[in-house]
Amino acid sequence: MRLQGRVAVITGASRGLGREIGRLYARRGARLVLVARGEAALREVAEELSGPTEVLALAAGVGEEAEHISGAALHRFGRVDVLINNASEIGPSPMPLLEVYPWDALLRVFRINAVAPLHLAQLLLPQMKARREGVIINVTSDAGVQAYAGWGGYGASKAALEQLSRVLAAELLGSGVRLYVVDPGDMNTEMHRQAEPGVDLSQLPGPHVPAPAFVYLVEEETASFGRFEALTITGTRERGNAGTRSDDTAPVSSLGA
Repeated sequence: MRLQGRVAVITGASRGLGREIGRLYARRGARLVLVARGEAALREVAEELSGPTEVLALAAGVGEEAEHISGAALHRFGRVDVLINNASEIGPSPMPLLEVYPWDALLRVFRINAVAPLHLAQLLLPQMKARREGVIINVTSDAGVQAYAGWGGYGASKAALEQLSRVLAAELLGSGVRLYVVDPGDMNTEMHRQAEPGVDLSQLPGPHVPAPAFVYLVEEETASFGRFEALTITGTRERGNAGTRSDDTAPVSSLGA
């Protein structure tokens, strides 16, 4: 599927990985629905990208306004070809241990990181299935497959997202809709700094490094499902579905937004 002329919904689009994906998609001619909670930052990105392409900016929270997001996207463009579920919630900062994790905060983390991506997919799948074509990419983390102390809330929510993705992909087999789970790897982003205040992240790559993987998966990959490490794709252009990082002892974990 070429991105030229397609419509892509990108959540968490005002900063970090979402912003970089939006930039690449705009350069390839995709029309964009950019979703983020921060209105000022979102407006800045929309103004930047509205030159090369058509942009609809929605200041909305995926956990509460999925119907508004999907409805506005379909009303404006008549279709959605690609859904990038990138928006994530880390929870309290610094992140607490599970034994003292606030119950209401944990529910919000699961709502945004696991339930909301599924809900958006549910809302956009009918028109994808009707055309027998579409791509859904859910951004995950190695914290969803590795046990890092202090990352329990975020990691468990990403593990839930991965299992939801596997089951949904099995149910969509033969529909023409492709579904991928992508671990972008450790990145130097504002969200990661919030997750681990005071930790030096300067040695980590910026979100522009894994972003090209999200072009590759739409335009080049053909499998109906896979779990991919973005840096494997951007570094070697080879398919990746191992689902584990090369250094399982690393103390920090990747964040999608």
